[in-house]
Amino acid sequence: MFKKILAIISTVTVLSFAGCGAQKNNINKGSNNTEYSGMSVTYLNVGQGDSELIQVNGINMLIDAGTNAGANDLVKDLKNRGIKTIDIAIATHPHEDHIGGMDEVLESFDVKSFYAPKVAHTTKTYENMLKAVKNEGLKIKQIKEGTKIDLGKDTQVEVYSPVKSEYEELNNYSPVMKISYGQNSFMFTGDAETLVEKEILSENKNLKADVLKLGHHGSHSSTSEAFLKAVDPSIAIVSCAKDNKYGHPHKETMSNLKKAGVTVYETFRDGDITISSNGKKLDVKLHSENK
Repeated sequence: MFKKILAIISTVTVLSFAGCGAQKNNINKGSNNTEYSGMSVTYLNVGQGDSELIQVNGINMLIDAGTNAGANDLVKDLKNRGIKTIDIAIATHPHEDHIGGMDEVLESFDVKSFYAPKVAHTTKTYENMLKAVKNEGLKIKQIKEGTKIDLGKDTQVEVYSPVKSEYEELNNYSPVMKISYGQNSFMFTGDAETLVEKEILSENKNLKADVLKLGHHGSHSSTSEAFLKAVDPSIAIVSCAKDNKYGHPHKETMSNLKKAGVTVYETFRDGDITISSNGKKLDVKLHSENK
């Protein structure tokens, strides 16, 4: 949502239980809105790109910033939400559809800390981001497996990747991370592909999460059946544009999600998707503006 919210389509309440993902049969559409003092995650409708806003304990964290073309709209959207400070900004990898608006975000808000994987790129978009980082007096903190990020009380951040120092594909530098608040958890994947998923799975960590942001916009290059089984989400988020030239989300991915009984929301159809948690249950609000 980058203009005026046209309508709230629905509210969904998802119940979850300690130590496991939310039960798939407990998604009830049409429930009453609930006020939360806990954590909220908004999957922003940035067209064919990614951007997620996490708000918890008075902390604002932004993962990615969409495309160059959508930069102004992203900044307006964040300002309309009353945001002045971004405590943590993360650029998952140097592709334009993830960092295109990052320079304007850095210039428009008081960004306290900035994270990115240790990988360079030669594009003008990447150079603009680096210039903005320098101009704002920031230093890039490397994000990799085991990086510690503090989001305050009742919140845990686990960063599972990048595992290696070098990958052939830029997508695979994307940090895969899980943010837990109380009994609820959210998995973020950037554009990480099956290679990285296998690396993470080999470490036998608890990957279960209530919500999974699909890797690489729902491409069949990500969200393998093994990774999907390990995460076992109740909700999956697809961030992409309507009728995009890549065919995202791919039919294979959507079929696997359907077989697993996962509820899927798509930014091109649902607009901004805000999922709030009070530590025990989730509340999902969808907005009707397509982009």
